[in-house]
Amino acid sequence: MYSAYLWVKSFHILFVVAWMSSVFYLPRILVNVAEAGDQAAVRARLLLMGRRLYRFGHNMFGLAFVAGLVLWLGHRVVGGFPTMVGSPAGWLHAKLALVVLLVVYYVLTGRWLKNAAAGKPLASARALRVFNELPVLVLLAIVWLVLAKPF
Repeated sequence: MYSAYLWVKSFHILFVVAWMSSVFYLPRILVNVAEAGDQAAVRARLLLMGRRLYRFGHNMFGLAFVAGLVLWLGHRVVGGFPTMVGSPAGWLHAKLALVVLLVVYYVLTGRWLKNAAAGKPLASARALRVFNELPVLVLLAIVWLVLAKPF
């Protein structure tokens, strides 16, 4: 059963990495849209790329979420399935809160993309570049919580 646990954990990490690539790159596409100005062909191509990336990110998040649920609660359903959560589990609650923050960030970038496609103005390219760096700090905190399990 431990082998199944490792497979689920491997898939969870793979899907999280794939989702995070969307979280990191979607704001960069928004920067490029803001800099495209009135170049209609470039803007249209970037918006198409953004929509496809956003959809891909949704799929990867869904798969990561399912694998995470199996890791968290699999021991209650499948006998002998190891649990990753011991006592205390405060680190997991903090991690999940940060993941919710990343989801809100991702949805916000998706809304900005949709607004840009509708012709609404975006923030400045400089502001979007700063916004693009925020998930790196959140991801660092998540990785630290998972590895250190400080509380």
